[in-house]
Amino acid sequence: MRAGTRKSRKVECRPMVAAADHFCIGDRMPSRFALLPLLFATFLTLTGCGGRQSRVEQGNADGVLHMAIGAEPRDLDPHMVSAYTDMQVVLALFEGLVAVDEATSRPVAAGAESWTIAPDGMSWTFQIRSDLRWSDGIPLTAETFRDSFRRALAPALASEYAYVLYAIRGAADFNSGKSSDPESIGVRAPDSQTLIIELEQPTPMLASILTLPVAFPAPLHMIESVGGLTDRANPWTRQDQIISNGPFRLTDWSSQSHIRTERNPEFRDATHVGLNGIVFYPYENAVSQEAAFRAGQLHLTSEVPLTKVSSYRKDSPEVLRVDPFVLTGFMRFNVTRPPLDDIRVRRALAMAIDREALTGKVMVGGEQPAERLTPPNTGGYTAAATLPHNPAQARVLLAEAGYPGGEGFPKMEVMSRAREINQSILEAVQQMWRSELGINVGIAMKEQRVWLNDETQLAYDISNARWIGDYVEPYTFLELFYSFSGNNNTGWANSRYDEVLKQAAAISDETTRYAAYQEAERILLEDAPIAPIYHGTQAYLIRPEVKGWPPALLGFHRYQFVRLSPSDSP
Repeated sequence: MRAGTRKSRKVECRPMVAAADHFCIGDRMPSRFALLPLLFATFLTLTGCGGRQSRVEQGNADGVLHMAIGAEPRDLDPHMVSAYTDMQVVLALFEGLVAVDEATSRPVAAGAESWTIAPDGMSWTFQIRSDLRWSDGIPLTAETFRDSFRRALAPALASEYAYVLYAIRGAADFNSGKSSDPESIGVRAPDSQTLIIELEQPTPMLASILTLPVAFPAPLHMIESVGGLTDRANPWTRQDQIISNGPFRLTDWSSQSHIRTERNPEFRDATHVGLNGIVFYPYENAVSQEAAFRAGQLHLTSEVPLTKVSSYRKDSPEVLRVDPFVLTGFMRFNVTRPPLDDIRVRRALAMAIDREALTGKVMVGGEQPAERLTPPNTGGYTAAATLPHNPAQARVLLAEAGYPGGEGFPKMEVMSRAREINQSILEAVQQMWRSELGINVGIAMKEQRVWLNDETQLAYDISNARWIGDYVEPYTFLELFYSFSGNNNTGWANSRYDEVLKQAAAISDETTRYAAYQEAERILLEDAPIAPIYHGTQAYLIRPEVKGWPPALLGFHRYQFVRLSPSDSP
C-alpha cells in the first residue's frame, strides 16, 4: 500500500465491501470467527450506529452528500483514469476546458470561457478564464493546460486514454516515441489566457473529446514535488491533500473505505457550489449498497440488486431511478490466444448468445439486446451491420474451425468484474455455449483493479466488459478499437478499419460522417474481436432530498450544481 493512504486510527461507520451490511468498529476488518461482535456491529449500523444520527441525516445537516461508487478507484490522476468509477471521483476534483451539460449531453464552457474554430477546422482557440486557481491558490493558466497535454501524451506515462488526443497535430508521433520534442505537439499558449490547439485533420467532436479527464490540467508543481512528472508509480494522488481545480478538493482517501472531499474555496465558481462536501464509498456488492441505503448511510447508490428492482418499483418508486445510459455491454476476445485467433470461433461464440433471453429474463433494468457495438440512435446514428443470434450458423462455423459439436475445444475462461449482474449474465452465457456449441467455459470473477490490469496485459481468454460513451457520438465507441487505442485490449488490429474510421471522423457534415461510420462498424462486426450483448440503462437509488441530479445519458454529473434539501426527506 502506498504511503499516505492511511490516516490515524479512528472509529466510524464504514462499508464492508464484501458483505451485505456495514460495521461500526475501527480500521481493521473483523475476524470471520468473531461472530457476536460482527452481529452487534451490524445491529449498530441498522439502528444508526448506536442511536446516533445516520450518515444521511448528518449529511443533510452538514451539506455533505454520501454516495456509492462501484469499486475502489485505481487512481485519481486525471491522465491515468480509464474506469467509470474512477472518473466519477475525478470529476469532483478536476475541471477541464469544457464540461458536459447533463440535459443536452453537449460540451459547455468550463475552464475556458469560450472558443473559436478556424474556417478550415484545423485549429481551435480557447480563451482561458482569468480566475482559475489550484486549490493551493496558485494560478492556473494556458501554459498549465499546454504542459498538461504534454504530460498526458508522454510515452513514459503510458496513459490508456492518450489515443483520444491523436487528432492534435504531432500527438500520435510524440505518444508513440517517434518524436521526443514536446514542442512538436500542436498545443500553444501565446499568452496566459489563450490556448491554441492545432489539428492533424478537422475534428468536429474535439470539444467533446476535451471533456475527458485525459485533457484536464494536472497540478504539475505538486506532481514534481512528490516524484517524476511522468512516473506511473508517482504516489501524488495518495497524499493527505492533493491539489486540484474542481469544485471539491480531497481531504481523505482511506483505501476500501471512503474518499472524502470538501468544497474547494479556490474553485472559479465556489460561491455557487451547493454542497459542502462529497464522500464516495467504494462498493463492489450491490446488496451492500442497498442495505446501506436502507440504513440511512447513503444518499445515492450506483446500482440496485437484481432481486430488489421489482419491489422498489412497486413499493418505493420515489427512490428508484432507471435512467437512459449510452452504454454497450460486450465480450472481449483475446485474439492473440488460440483458438480465439480464428474469426470463425469468435463469430460462433458471438452468434450463440441469445441476447433477447438475457435482457428479457436475466436483466431487469430495461436493457435492450445488442447486435452491434454502437447503441442505436446514438446522436441519430444506427449501424446497419449486425452480429445476430444464429446458433445454427454458429455450430457450422465452430465445425469449420475444427471443433464439431465442441469436440476438442480447449479449456477456456471468461473473466469479469465482480458484480451481481455480471455473474448472472455469465452463468446464462455459459449455459448457452454449453447447450448450443457443446463447449464448457469457466467463469472467474475478479476485483475491478485485477480485472482492468488483466485486460490491459491481455492476460485473459474472454472478458466480460462494457463501454460507456464518453460523449453522444458514434466515434466514442468506434475509436475504442483503433489498433493504437489504449482501451482496445483485444489484440485485434485492422489497418482498413483504422483508415476508414480516421477518414470518417474528419468529415464535418454530421450526416455524411455518420454514413461513413457504417463501413467501420461493418468491419468490426465482421472480424468479431467482440460480441455485443446489451445496451444498458442505469438503475440506482436516490433519496428525495438530493437535488440537481437529472438523468444523464453519459452517467456523469456536474457536482457543483448538486444540493441537499432536507425538508424533502421521507
